Amino acid sequence: MASSTSTGIRINFKDVVVNPANLKCSSLPLFSLRNQYSVNFHLSWLGFFVAFLSWFAFSPLIPDVIKKDLDLTSAQVGNSNVISLCATLLVRVVAGPLVDRFGPRKVMAGLLICGAIPSGLAGTAHTATGLYTVRFFIGILGGTFVACQAWTTAFFDKNVVGTANALAGGWGNAGGGFTFIVMIALYNSLLSDGLTPHVAWRAAFAIVPVPFLLTVAVAILALGTDHPAGRWSDRHKAIAYGIQNKDTLPASHKDKERGSGDIHVTVSAAQALESELDFAVNEPVTWALAVKVITRPLTWLPALAYLTTFGYELAIDANLANVLFTLYNSPTFGQTKAGYIASIFGFLNVFTRPLGGYFGDMLYKKFGVPGKKYLLIILGITQGLLSIGLGLYIDSNQHPSLIIIIVLLILAAFACEAANGVNFSLVPHCNPCSNGLMSGIVGGTGNFGGIMFAMIFRFQPAPLGKAFWISGVIAVVCAIQFLWY
Repeated sequence: MASSTSTGIRINFKDVVVNPANLKCSSLPLFSLRNQYSVNFHLSWLGFFVAFLSWFAFSPLIPDVIKKDLDLTSAQVGNSNVISLCATLLVRVVAGPLVDRFGPRKVMAGLLICGAIPSGLAGTAHTATGLYTVRFFIGILGGTFVACQAWTTAFFDKNVVGTANALAGGWGNAGGGFTFIVMIALYNSLLSDGLTPHVAWRAAFAIVPVPFLLTVAVAILALGTDHPAGRWSDRHKAIAYGIQNKDTLPASHKDKERGSGDIHVTVSAAQALESELDFAVNEPVTWALAVKVITRPLTWLPALAYLTTFGYELAIDANLANVLFTLYNSPTFGQTKAGYIASIFGFLNVFTRPLGGYFGDMLYKKFGVPGKKYLLIILGITQGLLSIGLGLYIDSNQHPSLIIIIVLLILAAFACEAANGVNFSLVPHCNPCSNGLMSGIVGGTGNFGGIMFAMIFRFQPAPLGKAFWISGVIAVVCAIQFLWY
């Protein structure tokens, strides 16, 4: 495949094409592990993916077995969902500045290790208070998203960064759907082996999340790199070298790519430094810098948009199995079937979020940053209208069709998750010298949206469609007001 440049329309998924001005990759060589760009890309989404194995592990089991075992009320189940999201909100805000100072690789590994500890203690919960405590500390793992997005932003150039971020975020988010299937299958397998429900769900946490979290953390520390220039402390050297030597890569950088066999390394013609993003380097956060970022309107366009899109997705992931279980509970429709259907929403991230990032990059090449903005608005309005339609359909039918509900959920997932992909194709253009802080703010605001929408499901549990249409109205109103940003 011919090498792409940062102005080309096609994205090169085979060759390593390096922009010598900043040492970032202007292609997406995803199908080989013989170059540092591919290795770090796959480690970034894998770290986020395995975080879901614990972070979302309660959701498929809590509507039935955990609720009965701990003698929980529906209100307490809702409270535990909200508490989990509160922890993630706090960690994401803190993770942003940590990424800017120490680099995304170390922050990602640290979060996975810290999150493994409460994951191993999940089985110690015997009361609602114990459940709240465990879920709060497991919520640490949600902060891996910030490191994931900052990591890919550090390695990929502006012409493909939206697609790279969306692929990493989408494949990582698919861990939510994967967790539903794995935890339900494992729980049922343990039951068939003779364990009681009381023991089986607790054993499932020890078997799945902890080993995966620790294994991936070790892989990140052993195989990953901080920055295309090498160590995180050397990140400024990439720009300094690029300004002085625009046609060649440093020998040390070439050595990392040499011997790739089926991978062809190309040094692209140096692109003109057209925007701050071309030469931006993450700077440690100071109070003055934080105030500057927080007071910029451009910061809050993607942040508030993410509140309504990713926040909605989190609330649906946490509550959908419970809604379906309540709607259709019968001898032929129980916790297992509700969990498997709910997993569809998370699994769609494999395709939907990357598509959002890809189309964001395509529109950027033709219309610049405004192209990404207006695509984000269109998808946000679409998500809201579909959620309104879903809620009204559920409430207006005594026996709503499961097929129609699934179709509406899939359409809403496409709009919602694609919007998330577009959003993080826009984030690198906003405060690019504080990408960690910016990712933390946007990611944290998305989690605040998750809390907000989860509170709607918590306090508006009946009729079952009411929370959906209220959430849809909020999404439409917010998306429309972004036209004035």
